[in-house]
Amino acid sequence: MFKAALKLVTLLVLLWLPLLWIHWAHADIIVSSARVWPAQDYTRLTLESKQAIRHNMFNLSNPERLVIDLEKVELGHALNDLAKLIGNNDPYIKSVRVGRFKPGVVRLVLDLKSEAKPQLFVLNPVSEYGYRLVLDVYPAHPLDPLMALLEKPKTDTPETSATSGVTEHPAEKTSANDKPQSDTPPSGATTTPKQTEVRARTLIIAIDAGHGGEDPGARGRYGSREKNVTLAIARRVKALVDGTPNMRGILIRDGDYFIPLDVRVAKAQKMNADLFISIHADAFIKPNARGSSVFALSQHGATSAAARALAKKENEADMIGGVNITMKDLYLRRTLIDLSQTATITDSLKLAKHVLNELGDINTLHRGRVEQAGFAVLKSPEIPSILVETAFISNPSEEHRLNDKNYQMKLANAILGGIKRYFAQNPALSKPRVAQIN
Repeated sequence: MFKAALKLVTLLVLLWLPLLWIHWAHADIIVSSARVWPAQDYTRLTLESKQAIRHNMFNLSNPERLVIDLEKVELGHALNDLAKLIGNNDPYIKSVRVGRFKPGVVRLVLDLKSEAKPQLFVLNPVSEYGYRLVLDVYPAHPLDPLMALLEKPKTDTPETSATSGVTEHPAEKTSANDKPQSDTPPSGATTTPKQTEVRARTLIIAIDAGHGGEDPGARGRYGSREKNVTLAIARRVKALVDGTPNMRGILIRDGDYFIPLDVRVAKAQKMNADLFISIHADAFIKPNARGSSVFALSQHGATSAAARALAKKENEADMIGGVNITMKDLYLRRTLIDLSQTATITDSLKLAKHVLNELGDINTLHRGRVEQAGFAVLKSPEIPSILVETAFISNPSEEHRLNDKNYQMKLANAILGGIKRYFAQNPALSKPRVAQIN
C-alpha cells in the first residue's frame, strides 16, 4: 500500500513539475520598490525587482514626454504608487502615468518640464539591491555650475547654517521596502564670452559629501546613514568657508542623490577648484573602532592594508550607487588613470597633515599619520585632494556625536582650520585663476 502511494505521489510530481516550470517561466515580474531622486543635475527613477526587466523607451515632443514600456511586469503596488513619488519641486519630471498598455506590457508615460536627454539602463544585483532598472533624466541644456557659482550671492554664514543650513530634507521618495556674491573682474580687466575672471585671491574649495541617493554608505547601529551625516557636515564646512574672506565653498553634492566618483572629480575641475575635500564617516565590523583619519592619493600602492581595504570599499560606491558604464567619458577616464601628478600628491599630503592635526584637537586619531591609497575620488591631476574619515559611524558613541550639530560644527571648524594653515604655508595657490566657460 505504501509503495503504491509513493508511486502515485512521484507520478503527480513528475506531471506537475513541467506545468510549474512553465508558470514560473511566464510569471510576471514584480517590481518590489520604486524610488525617485530629484536633483539639480538630474532626476533618477529606480525600479527594483528580483529579475531583470526587459524594456523599450522613446521620446515624444510638443509636449515633451518620455515613454517606457516594461515587458512581462505585474502592475502592482510599487508601480501604481509611482505617480505619488513625483514632487512639484522635481526639476525635470512634471508627472508620471502608469497603466497596462497591452497584454504583457506595462507603459510608463513621464510628462517632462523641458527637453531632456534620458538614459535607461539595467544594474545587476549588488549589496542589498536586486536588479534595478534605472532612468536618469538629464536636461538637454544643463546649467553651467561655474556660472551658478559666480551668480549666487555669498550669503551663508556659520551661524545660520548651525540652525537651519543642515536640516536634512532627503530627496529620496520610495514606494515600497527601501532597502557667492557675484565675482566681477577687476577694473580694466578684459574677458571673452569663453572666459570669466574669478576675483583675485578668491579660493575655491570643493566640498564633497560622500555617497548619496542609491548609495547610503555605512550605517550606524542606531540607523544613521553615512550619506546624511556627510552632507550635514559638508554644508557646515561650506558655510564656514563662505564666511572666510577670499574663500568660496562649493558643494559637489547638495542633496540626497548619487554622483559617480569620476563626475565628482570632473565637477571640481570644471569649477577650477583650488582644493577638493571629500567627507566620509568610516565603518568597521567591530563597534569599538574609533577616531578620525585623513587620506591622500598614492601612486605606488597603499600605505597599509587598512588603507587599501578602505579605498576598495569607497571605490565600490559606483557599483552600489549605479553607474551607466556605457556612458562613461573615455577622455575623463584616461585623464584619471594618468597619475603623473607627483606635485599634486605632495600638496595633498601637506593639506592632509594640517587637517589631521586639527582633527586631533577634537577627536581621537585612528592613526597618527596621513595614509595613502588609490581612492578614485582623489584622482584629480591638478587639484590637491584629500578624503576625511570624520569618525566611525559604526561606533555607537561616535555615531551619536556625528549626529550632534555642535560636534558637526567642531569637525567643520577643524577642516577649515587645516585649510587655512595649508594656504598660510602655500600662498602660491591663492593666485588669480581663469575659469573656462564652455
